[in-house]
Amino acid sequence: MSVTAPVTRPPAGTPGTGRPAPGPEPGKALYRIPEAMRLLSLSRSVIYNQIRAGRLRSVKEGSTRLIPAEAIAEYVALLKTEADAEAEARR
Repeated sequence: MSVTAPVTRPPAGTPGTGRPAPGPEPGKALYRIPEAMRLLSLSRSVIYNQIRAGRLRSVKEGSTRLIPAEAIAEYVALLKTEADAEAEARR
């Protein structure tokens, strides 16, 4: 009986794998919290803290909290602006 090592696959979005990089899906307007967590690389608690702070917009459909695609793009733009301002302040 021979033992083989488990097959390891490169993570999604790795160049040369044929897998798309993680990111917003074209044409998708709303994301559930777990999807927003993946797209932004943030934990669930950080997502909800950013929503409470008014930094990340969200909507509710029934009992489901959803993040509009444009809100994700706006949040990323906000982070870039803050990073640029911080870098400028250091100069």
